[in-house]
Amino acid sequence: MQNISLPADSPLLSTEFIYGVATSSFQIEGDRAGRSDNIWDTFCALPAAIEDGSNGDVACEHVKFWQKDVELIAELGVDAYRLSVSWSRVIQSDGSVNQQGLRFYVNLVDALVARGIQVFVTLYHWDLPQTLEDNGGWLNRQTTDAFAFYTSVVAQALGNNVTAYATLNEPFCSAYLGYETGIHAPGKTGVKNGRQAAHHLLVAHGKAMQVLQKVCPNSKHGIVLNFSTCYPASGSAADKRASEFADQYHNHWYLMPLIEGRYPDVIHDLPLEHQPDIAPGDMALIRQPLDYLGVNYYNPTDYAANEHGEAVVVPPNGVPVTAMGWEINPAAFTALLLALHQRYQLPPLYITENGAAMEDRLEQGEIKDDSRIAYYHAHLNAVHHAVVAGVDIKGYFAWSLMDNFEWSLGYTKRFGIVYVDYPTQQRIPKHSAKAYRTLLKTRAK
Repeated sequence: MQNISLPADSPLLSTEFIYGVATSSFQIEGDRAGRSDNIWDTFCALPAAIEDGSNGDVACEHVKFWQKDVELIAELGVDAYRLSVSWSRVIQSDGSVNQQGLRFYVNLVDALVARGIQVFVTLYHWDLPQTLEDNGGWLNRQTTDAFAFYTSVVAQALGNNVTAYATLNEPFCSAYLGYETGIHAPGKTGVKNGRQAAHHLLVAHGKAMQVLQKVCPNSKHGIVLNFSTCYPASGSAADKRASEFADQYHNHWYLMPLIEGRYPDVIHDLPLEHQPDIAPGDMALIRQPLDYLGVNYYNPTDYAANEHGEAVVVPPNGVPVTAMGWEINPAAFTALLLALHQRYQLPPLYITENGAAMEDRLEQGEIKDDSRIAYYHAHLNAVHHAVVAGVDIKGYFAWSLMDNFEWSLGYTKRFGIVYVDYPTQQRIPKHSAKAYRTLLKTRAK
């Protein structure tokens, strides 16, 4: 079995550096009967929306097997567990609090804390209650107030037992994939829709941060953004412009308002009818002080200009890729972290997601996922290089704890370091889980 190793003097081997695993509610929880419907329930019912025609009704039955899953997390020897709360499990369709749903998270957090595992809670990982979507979803500004109320309910219940709260996970995916291209729930399209949803998500973040700072002053509060290093597909001026536009549109559109209280200049390249409606005071509201920034990274992206000068993705060719078809390029990870560090006055960073889907095979009770181990080895060393170069990174979370529902791809891809046999719900640690656990044992005491 391959190993994950770091230089002996690496800051990542300090016991102050946090290692964890991560999941999200809709992808693992199941128990649809225990919550109200959300936009992914509705989206999964649409013909051809999900590659294998599946849904999240059962998933990994985490609501049923959560106690075993906590033991599984503890056995990995990690310092922390990043989970998300299902908005529709906590708030019912009529707007009232589902006490049973809330109790599930209270019990889960208590059990983790009792085992010395730090808890990182994400409040929104894409599963908007369907009743809110019926009223416009993230296109309706009132959703930001509903999010603030939901945040207050969760924060008061979990309190300072939570080490760190994140308001949103990857608002790019919610806005761009959900409201601009329609690849994700709720499946709406249009540039104006995407830009308006993005703005309202950031406003919701600002309002939720104010709630969290008041209710849980001893916890850390931040947000999780996904980034992809953008490269031109060729040396042409047009492709360079395309990659720069994509970088501004997909990466800086979300980070710049948080840090600097403004959108990148590409907002002015959009026709007025595509630009978001911004109320007075919004940008100051979005720019709440961050205790940390969560960074999710998987791969770089190459861009070329089409005949209209628009930025289009060029698929990887002749380079190593994961089962998702994503380029494996750890040097691009280091480059991204250094670029963000040099461009912005950042708070401390956590790598809140990093990992790979691979072609896992269960053979004689084992999953020998050496390619995933190699991915983790290379990307943890990429983080090491960034820290040595001066980037303030406090921790790293492997995505994902276990195989799960991979959104529009259903159950066709496996990101977990723990294999899930869906018919039996058996959890089987892969070789990558064992390599991760071995790495954590090597840290200085």
